[in-house]
Amino acid sequence: MPQSLGALCIELDQAGYTVLVAADGASALARLDLVSPDAILLDALMPGLNGFDLCRRIKANPAWSHIPVIFMTGLSETSHIVQGFDAGGVDYVVKPLRAQEVLVRLATHVRNARAVRMARDAIDIGGHGVLMIDAQQRMAWRSPQAQQWLARFFGARGDAVCMAWLAGQAAGNTEGLRTLTLAGQTLTARRLGNAGLGEVMWLLGLRTADAPAPSRLSTASLTLRETEVLSWIAKGKTNRDVAEILGMSPRTVNKHLEHVFQKLGVETRAAAAALASRELG
Repeated sequence: MPQSLGALCIELDQAGYTVLVAADGASALARLDLVSPDAILLDALMPGLNGFDLCRRIKANPAWSHIPVIFMTGLSETSHIVQGFDAGGVDYVVKPLRAQEVLVRLATHVRNARAVRMARDAIDIGGHGVLMIDAQQRMAWRSPQAQQWLARFFGARGDAVCMAWLAGQAAGNTEGLRTLTLAGQTLTARRLGNAGLGEVMWLLGLRTADAPAPSRLSTASLTLRETEVLSWIAKGKTNRDVAEILGMSPRTVNKHLEHVFQKLGVETRAAAAALASRELG
């Protein structure tokens, strides 16, 4: 409704936001081709494409999927609210709108989205891509760099083939490393371990096919303390020995080792010690 949009736009403008208005789903998609907003306030009932279907379209596009979508609609039944969240919305506000409530919710979601975006960009600047696989063996999240590499190596074959690649070689590859070479470039994927409830993180990298593979330790991003603990473990020291040498408790040593195992993609103390002995000498 134009009158509702006008009142809300005034409130948003006074709060410091720049507002772009779309009267229907088609014009919203056209605007997204031109700009990438910090957030989208979306009605469910619109001419043509409804809000739920529009949200699914937005979330299916990797270039837009990070944008938080907040539903603002008169549909207040539980089934509608569930439908909004299932479509990919991060919040659901029922009309009549209370401007201060909308502003507070919007500020929170914009702040959270910016923090996620900065973390995602920092990962890509480091020359790596990240994949998150959920408990149902589905690709739950990927960084933009990972998205580019997967599109280059798997093309239209999509997530299913990528998941098969990650699951492959399990019997003969105890280090959780996958490689795939195409047109003189090698895509690598290293399993970093569990990152949440049933979720697994994979770190992707790209190198020329004839370049030497980077060492496991150089790509593991161990902290200085973790490296010190690992070096002493590789020399055959017990946790108690390491604790005395480094001036920490055995419990702290064990916590450092848990992080080391996860970052190296190994499961046992012996595997970590063997790897360190081979690469540290």
